[in-house]
Amino acid sequence: MKFGLPEAPDTTGRIIKICILAVGGQGGGVLSGWVTDVAQRAGWHVQSTSVAGVAQRTGATIYYVEMLPRDPKRPNDSPVLSLSPSPGDVDILVAAELAEAGRAVLRGFVTPDRTTLIASSHRMLAVSEKIVPGDGRADSDTVSRRAGEAAKRLIHFDMETMAKKAGSVVSASLFGALAGSGELPFSREQFEATIRAGGKGTEASLAAFALAYDRAAGAEAPVAASDTKAKQTRDTVLPKSLQRGWEALSARTAALPQPVRELAEPGLRKVVDFLDLAYGEDYLSELERLVAADKEAEGYAFSREAAKYVANAMVYDDIIRVADLKTRPGRSQRVRDEVHLGKSQTLATTEYFHPRMEEMVGLMPAGLGAALDARPNMMKAFNRFIDRGRRIRTDTIFGFGMLWTIGGLRRWRRGLLRHKVEAAHMREWLQLAEAERGQDYALGVEVLKCRRLIKGYSDTHARGHSKFDKVLACLPMLRGRGDAADWVRRLREAALADADGVALDGAIKTVRSFADDPGTLAG
Repeated sequence: MKFGLPEAPDTTGRIIKICILAVGGQGGGVLSGWVTDVAQRAGWHVQSTSVAGVAQRTGATIYYVEMLPRDPKRPNDSPVLSLSPSPGDVDILVAAELAEAGRAVLRGFVTPDRTTLIASSHRMLAVSEKIVPGDGRADSDTVSRRAGEAAKRLIHFDMETMAKKAGSVVSASLFGALAGSGELPFSREQFEATIRAGGKGTEASLAAFALAYDRAAGAEAPVAASDTKAKQTRDTVLPKSLQRGWEALSARTAALPQPVRELAEPGLRKVVDFLDLAYGEDYLSELERLVAADKEAEGYAFSREAAKYVANAMVYDDIIRVADLKTRPGRSQRVRDEVHLGKSQTLATTEYFHPRMEEMVGLMPAGLGAALDARPNMMKAFNRFIDRGRRIRTDTIFGFGMLWTIGGLRRWRRGLLRHKVEAAHMREWLQLAEAERGQDYALGVEVLKCRRLIKGYSDTHARGHSKFDKVLACLPMLRGRGDAADWVRRLREAALADADGVALDGAIKTVRSFADDPGTLAG
């Protein structure tokens, strides 16, 4: 990162070409309008165009600005300016998010002999990153390093957090960074006059502008990462009547071995939040049983993984949980903060649901639900009316009340079919992992980690469950091998590589093809 004002650029008779990349909600249009306005106020020739992207996070809108100082000898001339940027021909590139900066580099808009790259270092995950079943996030450090290598000058820091701190949006911070970079021959006062002329949200925009200006100009020391994203510890808040029970569970957690305790503490909070203190007691009882049979010499690796994945297995996603999370007061406040709701504004919120008949049966008492689930023709008939998208307005009494009522079913969850199914599956999975641990400790640990494949609800849960079954179905072909644990890990990673399971099917085919050859799979 290179901060500080450079020498005043020589713009005599030269067209300055600025490219701005932003997606919906980041204020790219406002930013390009500000850049255009500040040039016009200075008496320059200026032209602004835009090419819309496909949609949020699948294609950024490209805003392109060309500006040129007027020739005093020919004040009425109208220069011919380009309508879109060309690779290798951009002076300043402004990216509203780090991945967009990386894409600009790949497209050739950023060159080391010419381009100043101004980018916010925060991330908004693209659709291509979100659809990966595992961790599909791009490596931010790699993007930052490559951007620095590709640009003549790189200015990047978390302008999104800076804007939120000022009560504004990232476009104001980007404008401040552009002004503070010194790449344009206009004064700070000229930039600020443009913002004031907007008339809406002026004070917040000016505050965000000032913070970014000082940072880009080197007037403010870089903020440490620990300061920009402070760690928050979340305490479980319970009524006084339940506090004693919670303290007893916390004491049991504190008695666990340190490697296990690190994951057991958040696991306990998660389980209690999902249901109740008794459910938390069930979690700790299971964990204490596993710790007692574990090996200290192995660093309690098996119990440590169990602390995480048993909690995840007990806290499954169902319609009750989704409805509960969507009607909590904290979520409503978070949405209001994210959209910067004004005092005179109202918020209309629409929640999207797409349940199947399987989810509806899971809400029934275990006996009734199982009887219905055993009749495929009836399930198929009812599914015609159930399996369709639902849009529920939670800003209305009826919509909110319906979800709140569904969320309240959590108190009867133990008697519902979905809970019975999930509890039985968890017992089978743990028994299998313990059995494998007895013969091959590392293999038992990898079997525990396979629980990572199961998440979500509806179709997402069904796909994850299918992959989980496919991976563990390979165990008979791998038992007794020295690299069995490594192969289970490879199969799991293949399952997480894509949503369609193509990579997993290929890995399973390899295992099956060479299962009878002890030496083939060693690599």
